[in-house]
Amino acid sequence: MKDVGGSSPAPRPERGSVKARTRTRPVRLSPADRKALVLLTRTGSHPAQEVRRARILLELDENDRDRHGPVPTNAAIAGRAGVCVDTIVKVTRAYSEHAGDVQVTIRRKKRLTPPVESVVTGEVEARILALACSQPPEGYDRWSLRLLEKHIVLVDDIPDLDHSTIGKVLKKRNFALT
Repeated sequence: MKDVGGSSPAPRPERGSVKARTRTRPVRLSPADRKALVLLTRTGSHPAQEVRRARILLELDENDRDRHGPVPTNAAIAGRAGVCVDTIVKVTRAYSEHAGDVQVTIRRKKRLTPPVESVVTGEVEARILALACSQPPEGYDRWSLRLLEKHIVLVDDIPDLDHSTIGKVLKKRNFALT
C-alpha cells in the first residue's frame, strides 16, 4: 500500500497484551485474602462460579508480588478466565461495592423472598390437618389424598391444592392416612 496521508497508521496492540488498566476500582488483596482465594481455587470442591470469581480477583490483584509488570487488561484477564469482559467489570464493581470483602464478592447473593410465594400457609396446613383428622364422608372408610383434594375444592377459604401438595403437607407433619 502507498502512504497517501504522509503519516503511517498507529500500530495496533496485540490481542491479550498487558497494559496498565484503568484503576477506577482497584483490587488490592491482603495476603490473607490472597491465600484464601488460592486455596479456594486449588483445593476442595467449590461451586464453579465461586472459583471463577476467585480466579478473576487473583488476576486483578495489584498487590501480587509474583507478577512482573502492571495488572493485565480486562480483555486479557477475560481470555485467561474464559469469561466476557463484562464479567470482569461486574466482579470488580462487586468488590468495590462490598468494601473489599472477598467472601461476599465471590459468593452468590441470597434471595430475600422466594420467586413464588407458597400457597400453603400455617393456617392452610391447620385446615388440611383438621379435615384429615375428621370423619371421612359417608360411604368411605378413610381419607385418601384424592378424596381430601375433592373436599378442599368445596371449602371456600382454602385455595385449590393438588393431591401431591396435600400429601407433602401431611408428610411434613408425620400424618398418616389410616
